[in-house]
Amino acid sequence: MGIEKFEDIIAWQKAKEMAILIYNNFNESKDFGFKNQIQRAGVSVMNNIAEGFERKTNNEFKQFLYIAKGSCGEVRSMLYLVKELNSIPESIFNKLYSLAEEISKILSGLIKTL
Repeated sequence: MGIEKFEDIIAWQKAKEMAILIYNNFNESKDFGFKNQIQRAGVSVMNNIAEGFERKTNNEFKQFLYIAKGSCGEVRSMLYLVKELNSIPESIFNKLYSLAEEISKILSGLIKTL
């Protein structure tokens, strides 16, 4: 049984979970530039998976998965900054970082199958 819609892709499901966590945990941040950037990067992961899938060609899908993977890296990089600045609890950092890392690994595996 293949994937029929992007909502079936585990990486997309986890990316949606990550985006929601990012929005919930940075919604009150007064650093509007940072908040905007990490939210955009988080949403970019799920949107690029969806957009690539809808293109219906493996080459384009793969290209968008690489972009999504890059956005995962951006999220992880930004998380280090807020951790070092003590702007988020360690538990939130760990949850978001682990999720971004897991998504990146899933994307790598998916890219290899295309």
